[in-house]
Amino acid sequence: MNCPECDAKLNVPDDATVGEIVSCHDCGADFEIASKNGSTFQLKQAEKVGEDWGE
Repeated sequence: MNCPECDAKLNVPDDATVGEIVSCHDCGADFEIASKNGSTFQLKQAEKVGEDWGE
């Protein structure tokens, strides 16, 4: 599977589960596994959670 951002090869373990985060080693983008069908994965951009510092 290739990174949707930079097209580098993503290493997604065969035992990965829905909801896990995988990162691209080339561009650093994070993706969440949205669904899994056998060895086929659907990825979505991982949401970044920021600090609200009590605001």
